[in-house]
Amino acid sequence: MTAKNKPAFRAQDGKGKGPKSNGKSTAGDATPSSELSELRPGQSIELLKELHILTRDGRLNQDSRRKLKQVYHLFNFIEPLLTELSGSEKGPTLADHGAGKSYLGFILYDLYFKALGRGQIYGVETRAELVEKSRQLAQKLGFERMSFLNVSVAESTDADELPAQIDVVTALHACDTATDDAIAFGLQKRARAMVLVPCCQAEMAACLRQGKALQLARTPLAELWRHPLHTRELGSQVTNVLRCLYLEASGYQVTVTELVGWEHSMKNELIIARYTGHKKRSAAERLRAILEEFGLEQALASRFGLDTSPQAKVSASVAASD
Repeated sequence: MTAKNKPAFRAQDGKGKGPKSNGKSTAGDATPSSELSELRPGQSIELLKELHILTRDGRLNQDSRRKLKQVYHLFNFIEPLLTELSGSEKGPTLADHGAGKSYLGFILYDLYFKALGRGQIYGVETRAELVEKSRQLAQKLGFERMSFLNVSVAESTDADELPAQIDVVTALHACDTATDDAIAFGLQKRARAMVLVPCCQAEMAACLRQGKALQLARTPLAELWRHPLHTRELGSQVTNVLRCLYLEASGYQVTVTELVGWEHSMKNELIIARYTGHKKRSAAERLRAILEEFGLEQALASRFGLDTSPQAKVSASVAASD
C-alpha cells in the first residue's frame, strides 16, 4: 500500500484522541516497522496474527496484503455510517452476514467499536467451526460486544439472539441468493444502512437458461445471454441492478462503486444503501419492466417484493401510462 493510497484513519484511545504512532505495536510484539507502516495506528497486532493476516513473526505476505486492503477499503465506507449512528446511548448495532472467519467484524471492532465503548457486532455464519473459533477469539481479546450466530442469513431474520432493529447490515461476498437474504434481513430489521459486496449469482443465470429458446424467438435482446459465458455475466449484472432498484423502491438511496482494484478480486461491486424513507415508485416500475422484458417475472418477482396478481399488474400498467 503506497503512501498516496494509505487510509487517513487514526485509531482512537478511550478519551477520543488519536494516539501518536511510535512504530511499536499495541501488543508489544517485535513487528518489523516496514510491516507496521501498512497497518492502522493503534491496531491490535495480536488480532492480526490470530486472523493470519500477519505471520507469527509479524510480517505480511501478498495474500494477506490483498485481504487487508479489501477490509480497510470497506472500513472507509462503513466508518462514516457508524459515526452517523453513534449518537445513541447504546451505540450502533451491526450484523455481518456470511461472516466466515469474521475478518470484517473483528477489524471493525478493533478500529471503531473498541474505542467507542458501546455498540454491538453480530456475526452470522453457517459453519459451526468458524463460529466457535470466532467466539473463542473474541473472548481471548476481550471483545465483549461481539456475538456470533450459527445460522443461515435467511434464518437469522427470526433469530432470538438478534434485536428487533439493526443499524447497519453488511454482506461481504455472500454467495448467490445470500445477498438477497441479507437485503430481506435489512428490510425487516429496519436497517439504516446496508453495505453489500455480492458474489456469485447462479439463480438468475439458471432462470435465463430455462427460457432461452422462447426468448430468442421473442426478442433479439436474448442474444445477450445466448452463450453460457454471457449468461453468467449478464445474470450477475441484471441481478445487481434489480437489487439496487429494489432498495430504492424500499426507501434507500443507493450508490454503486468498486470495492478495490480488479487485480485484487473479480467480485468487486460495492452497493451502499442509506435509508431515507423516500420510496421511489419509478424504481419499482422499472424493476417490474426489466423482469417482464427478460421473461423473469414469474420466477423472481416475489424475491424483489413485487405483487404478481392480475390486479397488481393492471395497477402497474396504469401507473406507467400516467
